[in-house]
Amino acid sequence: MKLSNTALLALAISSITATAYAEPQSQAFNPVTVNTNNAQSEATGFIEGQKIDGSTRNWYANEQLKRGGKFKYKKDGQSVDTDRRINWVQGTIIKYNSGFTEGTVGFSTELAAYNAVALERDRENLASNNGGAPGTRPGAGNNRTLTKEGGDAQGQWSKLGLANVKARLSNTTLTAGRMNFSSPQVDVIGNRALPSSFQGVALHSEELNNLAFDVGTFDRNSPRTEESLSKFRSEYGDSNAEADHVHTAGLSYSPLASLTTSFWGTQAEDLWNQYYFGATHVLGNSSVLSLTTGLNYYKTQDEGQAKLGNIDNDTYSLSFGLTHLAHTLTLSYQEINGNEYFDYLHETNGIYLANSLLSDFNGPNEKSFQVAYGLNMAEYGVPGLKFNIYQARGWGIDGTHYTGTAYDVKNMDGESHYEYGIGSTYAIQSGPLKATTVRATYTAHRASENQGDGSINEFRLVTTIPFNIL
Repeated sequence: MKLSNTALLALAISSITATAYAEPQSQAFNPVTVNTNNAQSEATGFIEGQKIDGSTRNWYANEQLKRGGKFKYKKDGQSVDTDRRINWVQGTIIKYNSGFTEGTVGFSTELAAYNAVALERDRENLASNNGGAPGTRPGAGNNRTLTKEGGDAQGQWSKLGLANVKARLSNTTLTAGRMNFSSPQVDVIGNRALPSSFQGVALHSEELNNLAFDVGTFDRNSPRTEESLSKFRSEYGDSNAEADHVHTAGLSYSPLASLTTSFWGTQAEDLWNQYYFGATHVLGNSSVLSLTTGLNYYKTQDEGQAKLGNIDNDTYSLSFGLTHLAHTLTLSYQEINGNEYFDYLHETNGIYLANSLLSDFNGPNEKSFQVAYGLNMAEYGVPGLKFNIYQARGWGIDGTHYTGTAYDVKNMDGESHYEYGIGSTYAIQSGPLKATTVRATYTAHRASENQGDGSINEFRLVTTIPFNIL
């Protein structure tokens, strides 16, 4: 990994500032010890420990392409251009979790039914993408509402989103089936009405204090807006290149009371090997001034049959967040070192980079910088209400040295783009709707001619209501 002079200078300035103004925070060493607690010994039984809960989410998005960008829809068999797309979906999850059976080895199960109802069904509003909107590949259909052949909305659909069995010994749990999984490379993505999930086997172990291990192998994912299972493929590369299996392993370790780290390696068969290191350090006291430093680093190299061609990519982001009471100012720098996109697995949130926003700012050889401000109104007597605003700029995008065919980057020569957004979230603090969240965001993205994300304005309004049945 190569840290630029800009990033090193920012690190030095931020460290000096925090030292000068923040109260000391414990930097004590955290030893690794054997976990004397036994989670399985506290099992209450399969039926006794069961619960049924869920959530329902109202998800609305209104997009308008700018600078000549167009969505497309079919009318009387002909393709028609439009600059606007509207998606409105109600997604509901009902989840059953049994308790663990008693004994040395305990067993439990998890089941979740997912249901989606399309509240917006006008074919014109559900136009598909032609490559001009962030987050969708050229030629892709609507990736927000499930549509039939021709573009009509499927009014209502359901699927088994989660279905797994678990076996637990002491503080180690083995899960097999369709599950949620969270890592920097294979992570559930929940930015639609319904989340994704993954099919496979995973092991999580906390037999040691301060050191946790995870191992997983997956062969299919359950996409956010589809009924069927799919093989894994990349987000930005050739969509015909698929991985039969994805294997991942990692550990989480906190060497200091104020420092958390994680190390992961993931193999997407015949696509790539990807390695990750992340660290977060907190210094000071937010009642005076605290500094949170975050580092994320990915190394990606082609693997096996190399269906996406030659890949040799080093990517990192470095962020510094200064917090005083209700106010947080964050500066983030991100750099892509490679002649292709920094890529990750489709239908995952496997991109733990500071400048992954509406655009991922992940073009070949791209550099980007973000300034963000957050306000927590709890300090002013309104707990649960938060505001944020940010601007990010990316420059130096250069794909002219790319020699493969899996990524459409060869026409990118000095491309640039910028994005700004404003958002507000409110979480209800008490009453029958406690923990209900309402999130409103407005985002604008502008790009040079050959930058891959295009120019777009988007407004989203998302309301999520959790509930308990049993």
